[in-house]
Amino acid sequence: MKKIIHVVGARPNFMKAAPVYFAIRERSKFQQLLVHTGQHYDERMSKIFFQQLGMPEPDINLEVGSASHAVMTAKIMIAFEEVVLKEKPDLVLVYGDVNSTIACALVAVKLGVKVGHVEAGLRSFDRGMPEELNRILTDSITDYFFTTSPEADDLLVKQGAPAEKVFFVGNGMIDTLVRLLPKAVQPANDVLKVDESRGFALVTLHRPSNVDDATSLKRILDVLQELGKTMQVVFPIHPRTANRIKELELSLSGISTCKPLGYLEFLWLQKNARMVLTDSGGVQEETTYLGVPCLTLRDNTERPVTVTEGTNVLIGSDFKLLQQQIDEIVSGNAKQGRIPDKWDGSAGMRTAELLEQIL
Repeated sequence: MKKIIHVVGARPNFMKAAPVYFAIRERSKFQQLLVHTGQHYDERMSKIFFQQLGMPEPDINLEVGSASHAVMTAKIMIAFEEVVLKEKPDLVLVYGDVNSTIACALVAVKLGVKVGHVEAGLRSFDRGMPEELNRILTDSITDYFFTTSPEADDLLVKQGAPAEKVFFVGNGMIDTLVRLLPKAVQPANDVLKVDESRGFALVTLHRPSNVDDATSLKRILDVLQELGKTMQVVFPIHPRTANRIKELELSLSGISTCKPLGYLEFLWLQKNARMVLTDSGGVQEETTYLGVPCLTLRDNTERPVTVTEGTNVLIGSDFKLLQQQIDEIVSGNAKQGRIPDKWDGSAGMRTAELLEQIL
């Protein structure tokens, strides 16, 4: 029996892996192993996501925990090499662009095991982003490429990938969203009290370009506090961001904060928000599907289809543009978008069908 190892390490990976895992289980006789590197390791950042997605407990947890990029990548490689040597998989599937993605792809290739990259071909063209380096390096050693857009296909082929090994399957994160949208649930009042009568803006913030720079972080919080005079501002705070705000002794007055939420609670917030302000990649995609205005606090995006076809607007550090876009949304003139091709809830099934052919 052919054996596939799925590698996940952080929250976005779980949403991308789930539809592929379920589709393979439904239609194929492959043996599947789920390996969690432990890159996201606390309950709110990891365990609760597995539970809400209906994923089984990982077969193997490498438990690497938090560390510098170099130390984390090295620890993952050392631990995953033992797994590959013992399990002898026919294919390793890696997802997205986190450190676990490149670390495990590199181990597999070095040991002569084929690698499939789900969400291949995305580029921000900003090498200052650690994720961009992970994307470039993973695609340079991948055997089979599963993409979310035709633009990703074109880029991969231009950069030397064999066209016959590049497959436009659609967006697995949207599969998970479609499946679980009916189960989205409002956060409990003791966790986060949402005043729907006022309307609310949802905020996520964690990238170094926004969080590490004290001036930038303070300016963003100032904008959020001003917006809070018009509508409720809901801010589930990433641990990295919370630590930085505490270090800098910045004010969160007028902003409704909470710890990171489970997938179903966060999905409810996205669905019902009047706008979302974010520096996350996945949130850009989910808001495009949901038709919710998204203001991305980055200079670039590896998901340009969310800008060209979706509801996403790149803000960068242009605070004048940020205020202008907020005013447009408040006045009812938000950017309109459409759902990109093959973002239809069937990407996992298309991937599983291709894996049957490949293996």
